[in-house]
Amino acid sequence: MNRLAKVLAVVTATITIVVPFTAAVAQDAELIFRKSTVFKLLSPDHKLATYAIDDPIVEGVACHFTVAETGGWSGYFGLAEDLSDASLACRQIGPISFKGKFEQGDEVFRKRRSLFFKKARIVRGCDAKRNVLVYLIYTDKLIEGSPKNSTSTVPIMPWGDSPAAKCSEFLEE
Repeated sequence: MNRLAKVLAVVTATITIVVPFTAAVAQDAELIFRKSTVFKLLSPDHKLATYAIDDPIVEGVACHFTVAETGGWSGYFGLAEDLSDASLACRQIGPISFKGKFEQGDEVFRKRRSLFFKKARIVRGCDAKRNVLVYLIYTDKLIEGSPKNSTSTVPIMPWGDSPAAKCSEFLEE
């Protein structure tokens, strides 16, 4: 078996293992809508896609984020590396309750942004002094990170007759 055949065999095996795994992670986000940004005549357009997620540990918080999705044939087949640009907005949508303890910077969501090396991540923290949840979206790469990021905060407020929870009480130390 020559060198090219070996490389192709490894890539094929990796795709077989990696793609279903990353697709399962990405299914946690609900697609709200996509908007074309660059027209492509014979292949899919470049788009901005807006997704919604519910915090898996903090009930009563939802986040919406928008990411660029590369079009063309490489984007269609999942071979393109998407841009690192992202925006994030998180809000209290009901009474906040915590399902368990969490650490500063715990991952809330992860989505593949290229075939192998880049992921978009949303992480959560607690500003205990102000009783505010802090969410950060960023991309990382295996070789080098990305400074492009967006932050959103959710002040924990009373909801109806429910008193405001304290995020500091659920921080792992």
